[in-house]
Amino acid sequence: MEEIVIIRDVLEANNNVAHENKAIKDERNILMVNLIGSPGAGKTTFILRAIENLKVPCAVIEGDVTSDIDARKMAERNIPVVQINTGGSCHLNAGSVNKALKALSFDDGIVFIENVGNLICPSAFELGEDFKLAMANVPEGDDKPYKYPALFTKAKAVVLNKIDMLSFFEFNKKFFYDGIRALNPDAPIFEVSARTGEGFGEFAKWLEEEYHKFRQDK
Repeated sequence: MEEIVIIRDVLEANNNVAHENKAIKDERNILMVNLIGSPGAGKTTFILRAIENLKVPCAVIEGDVTSDIDARKMAERNIPVVQINTGGSCHLNAGSVNKALKALSFDDGIVFIENVGNLICPSAFELGEDFKLAMANVPEGDDKPYKYPALFTKAKAVVLNKIDMLSFFEFNKKFFYDGIRALNPDAPIFEVSARTGEGFGEFAKWLEEEYHKFRQDK
């Protein structure tokens, strides 16, 4: 019983900071998107491709256990970016995002949070984001909604990346879609290829609409 109390206290403390993060980003007119996917899902390339297609200014908070490889890719393209290294933790927390927001010189646009590559831990920690964006990919398999239901239940939208590789893998799209729909009937699902750019027009249009709704609702 003592262990359960400790876990709950950690989450409660995290959520208190998440509320502060939400206030900060709202004051700065930032729509904050928490992108969650496994290692190798293509998160960084997806963000770069999405920014190419978006007509709204964008910035990035990069989360990794170590290194700044992905953040350098953003900086090379003059995208405002802050790096968070967790030093071993499998997810970002609200405290680290709080520091990143305060260090990020950016207002009036969309901030992508690229969470640490993991389909379990990141879904449990609120960061103050507007919503979670779940990423799956074709080589990884069609069973992810069944194996990691928490993420796909909480996500506002789902991205299926690497659709250019469908002919090389046994990926049952109906099985994948049925798994998501059982958990999250209303979430839009975007099929994209971050490598080729396929599908990003539709995704960018949806995200721009979400940003404009966010601005109108304030």
